[in-house]
Amino acid sequence: MTERVIKPLGRGFLFLDSHPAGCARIVRDLAGQVERRAPERRTALVIGSSSGYGLATTIAGLARYGIDGIGVSFEKAPTARRTATAGWYRTAETAVLAAEFGRDFRFFNADAFADTTKDEVLGLIAERFGGVDHLIYSVAAPRRVDPRTEETFQSAIKAIGAPHTTKSLAYEDGQPVLQEVGIEVATDDEIAQTVKVMGGEDWARWVSALDERGLLKPGFNTVALTYIGSELTGPIYRQGSIGAAKADLEQTAVTLAKDGVKAMTSVNGAAVTQASSAIPGIGLYVSLLHKVLGDGLRTPVQQSVALWDQLTGETPLDLDDEGRIRLDRWELSDDVQAAVRAQWESATQDNIADVADTAWFLAEVRRLYGFDVPGVDYEAPTEVDVTWP
Repeated sequence: MTERVIKPLGRGFLFLDSHPAGCARIVRDLAGQVERRAPERRTALVIGSSSGYGLATTIAGLARYGIDGIGVSFEKAPTARRTATAGWYRTAETAVLAAEFGRDFRFFNADAFADTTKDEVLGLIAERFGGVDHLIYSVAAPRRVDPRTEETFQSAIKAIGAPHTTKSLAYEDGQPVLQEVGIEVATDDEIAQTVKVMGGEDWARWVSALDERGLLKPGFNTVALTYIGSELTGPIYRQGSIGAAKADLEQTAVTLAKDGVKAMTSVNGAAVTQASSAIPGIGLYVSLLHKVLGDGLRTPVQQSVALWDQLTGETPLDLDDEGRIRLDRWELSDDVQAAVRAQWESATQDNIADVADTAWFLAEVRRLYGFDVPGVDYEAPTEVDVTWP
């Protein structure tokens, strides 16, 4: 047993430790947002199941439709000096939740890009489930080692074509600071490497590996989660190096569909995630969006419920002209975007705490690590040596 009091120490939006009890409570809170349906014994493989939309999709699937299956993520175990990563603790609690629901859902802590991971995961799928009905791909990684070439690729957050300057949100001693951040232009090699990391190649490899082993059940479908976002964040996101990777992801869906696989991308709405908080301008944008919408901002688990309803046929697919599932219409409506733009343009250091919901955003970032969660005693020692399920 290794109990200790854990404090939120770190720099910027990165924390050195995570709070196990807070992470566990978040999983319970997410599950509590889901209205349950009668279990149908569907089997799902979720790649990137420990955080963000991948976590929300896993919990929504378990709580609403009682999915069986496997979640794959890559998290760090606790050490003598540091706690485990937040995703480690969230996964441990998600496993407890799955058991309480009476579901057979397993978790792998491994590099999703590795062929050895695919072999091990697909071996268990063949042994326990005989195949999968759904593959959810939700991977946001800074780098990737291609196991077939042993080449390492590094993703970049840069503009394409011309440099860009954006407003961005930071904090000093807990107080919001409005900054101007310059974004460099990505080289062709940096764009290509970002596509290699965050594009659709690995998603296609998972689908191919399942198909080659005969593990695609009748009616199988697969979605890769993506984001488009606002014109305000477009130069650094959708029109930047990350956007090139997202475009590749969407083209992969088209290619897979031509091969007879029911493959789509799901365009989710804005959310506070560990991946998005690192992108300049996104924090300010989401803070403004929450200020405009309040409770009208749809959470990742609410969107994930809508996704499962569409994937299972409970509701019709909400597709755009390019065949993408759209879960972000609430965000990109003209009136919402006009209101957010007005706040963005009026934001100054003097009024930033008024025009944007900066306190909410900082609390949401801290919640990613298990802090600022109601009902958790942060003065009490908590067990940090939690076993991977």
